[in-house]
Amino acid sequence: MVEITEAARRELDEYFADKEKAPIRIYLSAGGCSGPRLALALDEAGETDDLFEAGGYQFIVDKDLAVQAAPMRVDMSHMGFSIQSSLQLGGGCGCSGGSCSSGSCGTSGSCCS
Repeated sequence: MVEITEAARRELDEYFADKEKAPIRIYLSAGGCSGPRLALALDEAGETDDLFEAGGYQFIVDKDLAVQAAPMRVDMSHMGFSIQSSLQLGGGCGCSGGSCSSGSCGTSGSCCS
């Protein structure tokens, strides 16, 4: 299940004001120093996807992710769109005094050796 806040719907309405509405994918992004996160992208549905309608928009989610992350809530923050879900995400580089730009994050996702 996907729900969308009024603030997120207004932002999408503004974006699509002069273009045709396209399906919006919710996907698990590798993230950066903060670790994996749920993100949005315009896309088309595939065979392994579930479709959800919310706020006049069609959201696409991989079936496995939909089961793991449900329910999902698309909202707006000062940083842009955010997706809350039941997934426990985060991790990555959290060293005090560390810097993501230092290149200290290896493929393990940890900068504290």
